[in-house]
Amino acid sequence: MSGEVQGPEAGRADGEYAGLGDWTPEALGVAGAVRPVVAAPHPVLSRAGEAVDPTLAETVRLAADLIATMRVSPGCVGLAAPQVGVSARVFAVDVTGHPKAVTVHGTFVLCNATVVEATRWKAGREGCMSVPDLTGDVKRASRLVVEGELPGTGAPVRLVTDGFEARALQHEIDHCAGLLFLDRVAGAHAVYQRKVYL
Repeated sequence: MSGEVQGPEAGRADGEYAGLGDWTPEALGVAGAVRPVVAAPHPVLSRAGEAVDPTLAETVRLAADLIATMRVSPGCVGLAAPQVGVSARVFAVDVTGHPKAVTVHGTFVLCNATVVEATRWKAGREGCMSVPDLTGDVKRASRLVVEGELPGTGAPVRLVTDGFEARALQHEIDHCAGLLFLDRVAGAHAVYQRKVYL
């Protein structure tokens, strides 16, 4: 799937939902700066992020910084604004090249994203840059429909995805709501020390 408009529910009163189209990080028009990533129990990670105006220069700069920070972080497939200390509903995702990814939309940033459909729930192992020492088993939807807005233009987007990309999106949307993957695990038996391979 390519994030195309889906079904009669795709329209909305103030515009039409569409996929990412030809959006790329270069569309932001600014070079991002690498920001430090905060770790639990930093209070920003447990606070619901504020909705943003995706057309503001500060939102565009934040989007670019999230991409830059994600790109220099080994193994990182997503990064949300609260993880860089900003209580805002903005996140970046890129699962390109990940061995578990099936549907891949490339590098993108969404503002004010919400899940509108979640089906085919499956458990899977997750880790997080803000919880560097632990991983955990989390049940997530393996088919997902998400709506949000693109930074810069504010264009409404509807993404249809599955598998690992769906998991990454849910993980980042949780960050924007003040939740960590540890809040979603089935219990202490589903939390593990992160393995480090030398």
